[in-house]
Amino acid sequence: MQAHEPVMDIAHLGHVELLTPKPDESLRFFTDVMGMTISGRKGDSVFLRGWDDYERYSLQLTASHTSGLGHAAFRTRSAAALERRIAALRADGVELTPHEDNLGHGTGWRFRDPDEHIFELYWDTEWYEGPPDRRPSLKNQAERYPARGVNVRRIDHFNCLAVDVRSCRTFFERNLGFRCTERIELDTGQEAGMWLTATNKSYDFAFTKEAHGVPGRFHHVTFALDSREAVLQAADTFLEAGVHIETGPHKHAVQQTFFLYVWEPGGNRVEVAHAGARLILAPDWRTITWTEGDRRKGQAWGLQTIASFHTHGTPPLPEGT
Repeated sequence: MQAHEPVMDIAHLGHVELLTPKPDESLRFFTDVMGMTISGRKGDSVFLRGWDDYERYSLQLTASHTSGLGHAAFRTRSAAALERRIAALRADGVELTPHEDNLGHGTGWRFRDPDEHIFELYWDTEWYEGPPDRRPSLKNQAERYPARGVNVRRIDHFNCLAVDVRSCRTFFERNLGFRCTERIELDTGQEAGMWLTATNKSYDFAFTKEAHGVPGRFHHVTFALDSREAVLQAADTFLEAGVHIETGPHKHAVQQTFFLYVWEPGGNRVEVAHAGARLILAPDWRTITWTEGDRRKGQAWGLQTIASFHTHGTPPLPEGT
């Protein structure tokens, strides 16, 4: 049977919007501790970037009554690619809403996945050009190295929680052309995790099982560092700043990411990571499936997954859940 030609209309993860009930404290965390740079303000939002994000921003931090994911946005490969994905979503019965007057990019087309998370697709974007004091010596670098806090380089991926992981996976495969590189299947046959990519990165985002049956919740956003040593240094930076370290530094078994997880003041989980050299070069990559028994062994070097990793998410659970 001849395989279908892959759909490669999504270029990469562009940005995520995090909601925070403590906007001033969260902003200090992302600027002073994470080392991100403010690149704009609009309404209740502050826009931030890592020093090698080529677009104007990769994080939109929005003041809110609660925490969680506002939306996650992907840039397409062209204007025509955007039109194709809009058409595919509409053909699948998905409602799309144009979102105008965006800071840093053109019209964003927003929709909800089967678990009610909000996603956005866009094409037109603003390449970052910093003020004179932020311009680097090397022309192929987006911004001067901040030499502040953790010094995150760029956004890497994010992880949503979902009541039905499998339905979310097939939704993104069917409508947007994402490929599943790795997944977790429980003994019951239920899918407990999936990692999707649009390009040669091992993954651009993941969905894992929501333990309480509450849709639309968020697990974490991840920013990339240059090395494992940088992750270890980040641990010391978090320690000195009084930031709660949830787990790590250590190495994941799934995707082999060298990780460190913390909670920012608004309650959202944030990861800094070094993904190493794991690229998906095979055009016919065979999805890796991890069993429940595999995952009981813990992380790559035996560290057991901390309980809060399966229970903490944002926004907080409704009372009585």
